[in-house]
Amino acid sequence: MSGLAALCFLLLQTGACGFEILGWFFRGKSLTHEDITERAILNTTVQVCRALALAEGKDFTFPPQPFTAESVAVACGASKSSKSFCKAISLIQRKNWNVDLFRFYSSRHHFDDETFIEGRKIITEGLSAVKASNKRENFEAAREKLGNILHPLQDFYSHSNWVEMGSNLPNSNLIRAGTSIGNIAAESRATCRNCDGDDCRNNILEDILQEKILTSGYFNFVPFLSDKPKGKCSHGGLLDRTSGIEPTGGINKDKLDSNHGFLHTKAASVAIAATSELLEDIRGAAGDRTFLQMMGITRGASRPLCFVIDTTGGMGDEIAAVRTVTASIINSKVGTEDEPSVYILVPFNDPEFGPLIRTTDPEVFKNSINSLSASGGGDAPEMSLSGLRLALTGAPSNSEIFVFTDASAKDADLKSAVIALIEQTKSVVNFMITSGLGSQRQSDNNQQLSQITRSGAQVYKDLAQASGGQAIEVTKSELLEATSILTESTSSSLVTFLQAARSPGMAENFTFTVDESVRNLTIYITGQLVTFTLISPSGVSQSSADTTGSLIISSQSVGNFQTLRLQQEVGLWEIKMMSTNPYTLKIVGESPIDFLFDFLEVSQGPLGGFEVLDNRPRAGVNGSLRVTVIGSDSATLSEVTLVESSGSGKVNGSVEAVGGGDFLVRFDRIPSAEFVVLVKGQNSNVSSRASSPVFFQRQSTTSISASTLTVTADASDSVLVPGVPLSVPFSVVTSGAGGTFSIQATNDQGFTSTSPSSLSLGTGGHANGIVTITAPPETPSGTDVTLTIEADAPGGTDTNYVVLRFTVLRPVTDFTQPVCQLISLQSNCSETCSLSMWELTVQVTDGADGTGINHISLKQGNGTMNTSLVSGSENVTLVSYNASCCSPDVELLVVDQVGNVASCFYTVRKITSTTASTSTHTTTTTTSTSTTTTSTPSVSITTTTISSTPQPPTATTVVSSSTTAVQSFLLCLSITILGLSLPSEMGIN
Repeated sequence: MSGLAALCFLLLQTGACGFEILGWFFRGKSLTHEDITERAILNTTVQVCRALALAEGKDFTFPPQPFTAESVAVACGASKSSKSFCKAISLIQRKNWNVDLFRFYSSRHHFDDETFIEGRKIITEGLSAVKASNKRENFEAAREKLGNILHPLQDFYSHSNWVEMGSNLPNSNLIRAGTSIGNIAAESRATCRNCDGDDCRNNILEDILQEKILTSGYFNFVPFLSDKPKGKCSHGGLLDRTSGIEPTGGINKDKLDSNHGFLHTKAASVAIAATSELLEDIRGAAGDRTFLQMMGITRGASRPLCFVIDTTGGMGDEIAAVRTVTASIINSKVGTEDEPSVYILVPFNDPEFGPLIRTTDPEVFKNSINSLSASGGGDAPEMSLSGLRLALTGAPSNSEIFVFTDASAKDADLKSAVIALIEQTKSVVNFMITSGLGSQRQSDNNQQLSQITRSGAQVYKDLAQASGGQAIEVTKSELLEATSILTESTSSSLVTFLQAARSPGMAENFTFTVDESVRNLTIYITGQLVTFTLISPSGVSQSSADTTGSLIISSQSVGNFQTLRLQQEVGLWEIKMMSTNPYTLKIVGESPIDFLFDFLEVSQGPLGGFEVLDNRPRAGVNGSLRVTVIGSDSATLSEVTLVESSGSGKVNGSVEAVGGGDFLVRFDRIPSAEFVVLVKGQNSNVSSRASSPVFFQRQSTTSISASTLTVTADASDSVLVPGVPLSVPFSVVTSGAGGTFSIQATNDQGFTSTSPSSLSLGTGGHANGIVTITAPPETPSGTDVTLTIEADAPGGTDTNYVVLRFTVLRPVTDFTQPVCQLISLQSNCSETCSLSMWELTVQVTDGADGTGINHISLKQGNGTMNTSLVSGSENVTLVSYNASCCSPDVELLVVDQVGNVASCFYTVRKITSTTASTSTHTTTTTTSTSTTTTSTPSVSITTTTISSTPQPPTATTVVSSSTTAVQSFLLCLSITILGLSLPSEMGIN
């Protein structure tokens, strides 16, 4: 199926509704931006997985309708990727949502006020950034930018008169710069009349609709600025002050009860198809597997394997241990469902750190590890936190990162920035410290270095505790054993039941519930001489001194780290800690049931409702939490608690189910001390053996800090042009005492930046500042830079931050698709297809001003393809293809250097075209079995360039404005097969 036919197929599957935000909370008959986005992602992802399965000769079974992230992941053969798939969808939805929060007044972000050219520019520039990020495998940046551009794309169909003009398909030129998106109404041309009371069905002027003139409603929320040109339509609704100015009323289709709500379903349906079309374009540029990686679905089902390694002198033994562990993991897990989804390596030295090496090829990763050597360093402290920060920004969210070092951090001033990234990404960081407290490296001042090492170890312990990881102190000879233990389980289905840190230690009892879905129940303890007693649900107990008990299957101790593998027993467990020495306790297992969460804050914007927080919640006041249960359709939450990480304090929330696995939890108070999120609930469908609901418990790994500060900034529109300074406005608000607040802006790429060192705030006041960041002129497109802006209260008593991602993008001037020219087609096909072959030769170019061909692949076809550059030309590629006559079709996917995609389809089958009764038609029969055929002109179909088969049909097909979605699909399919161009009245020229 070609790209256009697949798009039309998706259009049939999407019945539709609405354009609000917060659909998870205000569930109703109208669909929202989140609903539209999720449906399109699920539909497109299913098609990608189906194509990959068929290409590999495997069967593919569609999941039941309606699709869910979990069911699609299972259908894709990546059930353990369901959590990362859910998170990817959630991030894209949130960035879509943020456009309403941060760009509410911007007409071009919503296609209001007839800002069609400006709105299209946001989409096409953002699309270029998404493609550039994917090319460099910066998937988090790609997801964020994708969410940003989907909002205006979807709003076009609700806020313009596109569907009122009878259009049933997307306006494909919204995602193609340099094309016409239609005839836009002149500024002086009237477009609407007054609504007839509350009835606005016929308020768009007849000549506007008949002549296919594009218009959109004017919108203004500010009363004294609420003006619009004479005769223009308004957006409409309670917030639009222009809707009371003649012509009154509005034309938006955001909801079923909007002014044009009678077209809401149709507008949303086309918006879903348009979102799918944009996703198909991204898919074409990236390739199917890279597209799935962007969506969080990976070949390996386990977490990324991410190593941050000190390469200074004296680290030779540690590097050797990492080599051994890497080889063991690769040899035992490659090709299994426990294969890491991606491999990441960040070396650091002094003063250098990086580069980040990210690959899905285990051999490339192994070779990168093997190429490391220990040298340099000089003084003891090294750039460990710079290396860790680079890993946190380059690894997927929820990664588990291992840092190997024998020295303290020279860049300890980055500690708060690293904690900010840990909190945002919810990644787990484990430190493998081999120098030990009090150890001495070669220097003239050993005693001083010993003290630095102690201080550095505490920094690492603080970071490990904040992330839910371990700070393991071992000798060099013990490192291999400790690392092997900790990296045994890198499964993405790893869940946490309980974790706590106590310094000093104290006698304390902890309980945790184990349900039937749990496997590989394990306890991690760090600390010296930690004693405890373990009690099973059946009442059996075993002390830490008892090596013959029945509860512990196996136990290993190395350095200050101990791991216990427990018997599987469902029910309430108890562990009584009796040590007075400092310790950390973490209990984990594997289970498909887990949860995602976001803190919410009541929006201060005109839309009201909630905002998702990207940084710390406000301390000491009430707050809300959105919790999504994944891995079970029947799981419900009964209790959500904020539990202090280093104490016994806790705050219980009130839980309200809002549908779709989502729960809204309200708290009377957000703790001021660090805390974790603990959820409890029940699941009635874990196993057929379960005769009654099974209770479960899960806990977040990352410790969360609240703050009286709020730091906000937005990067939704911004890309970094190499050599051009970018100004990033930000604001700081305090709900506490005023004073002079320290400001620190850092980025993970070491780009030049300037910012104020401080801001003065009054009590309960706010202040604004600007950070300027510049990418070096030679920085390649697709480079991802993370900017962290921190604000510290006077005396360092409080801190908060905002983390922004920017994509570096060189100006794009090539917006034309590559062109395929058929040179020859030969065949000797007969009725016995298995005894005959056919072949073709195609010349592919990217035009005189193009950026050149990046890659050519087979989207369809089971034959053999070879490519070669034409002698004397760097921009002309010759493609040869041959196949059995039993495989009569081939579709070439051609992508240029900036991601413009062309799809070139050829066939030797006999084609008879007929058309729907609503269309004028010509029936043409074409048989392509000749030996040599001269080239024929290329024609353009939506986002693809289709080269016609020999003796192409010359029929023109006109689409009736009343064509139904089913007729549109049939028409699309016939147009795709025949190689005809879509009619210009559909806005596709």
